[in-house]
Amino acid sequence: MTRRKLVVGNWKMNGTRVANIELLAAIRAEGPFAAEVAVCAPFPYLADVALSLQGSNIGSGAQDCSAHESGAYTGEVSAAMLAEYGCRYVIVGHSERRAYHAESDQLVADKAKIALAKGLTPIVCVGETLAERETGQTDAVVKRQLSAVIHTLGHCISQVVVAYEPVWAIGTGKTATPEQAQAVHALLRSQLKAASGKAGEMKILYGGSVKADNAATLFSQADIDGGLIGGASLKASDFVAICRAGA
Repeated sequence: MTRRKLVVGNWKMNGTRVANIELLAAIRAEGPFAAEVAVCAPFPYLADVALSLQGSNIGSGAQDCSAHESGAYTGEVSAAMLAEYGCRYVIVGHSERRAYHAESDQLVADKAKIALAKGLTPIVCVGETLAERETGQTDAVVKRQLSAVIHTLGHCISQVVVAYEPVWAIGTGKTATPEQAQAVHALLRSQLKAASGKAGEMKILYGGSVKADNAATLFSQADIDGGLIGGASLKASDFVAICRAGA
């Protein structure tokens, strides 16, 4: 089955209002792209991003959402609020959230569930640390992380995007070989097939130091359907090159 590639920029905690507008204008000027493209910006910039992308085929998203619908949760941002700002995607379970904010597998699953309920597409991140890979735990770790989401969402699992991001390859300059990445993607696809008849249509992105010079090779693998792009999404020429690799 041919799945259209998806390239999502994760700006993390970077950007300014002026720089963001310039970046998005430069990306738009090079489009449209054969791949689906989106950018996930920090919360304060979501309105600016939506305005800058108006009339384009580039989607917008956020980097996290609350597992709660509303209420006394100071500092949290709900999925409904994101939807009101035109977000199409929301990243949940990024390794930095799991590591720095102690997010559990179940919390990530709960965030994915409420995101879907509010009309957003969750990009559910899974991935192992270097220690886990070196001790042969990669398969067990990613299957455990994804299992929580499958159990919570049931048949609705087919509506999410999965992103495999080996923690040891994020922001380190290290990248899993295409073969290493494909092996984990194939494992995740197999797990999804056991849960949904639509697993063959689902997108599984790779998110570990994807760059302009390795994107095409990674994206050519059978079960790699695009990328969740960190640092390279902050430079228009690099991000555009990666988007074009998804043709």
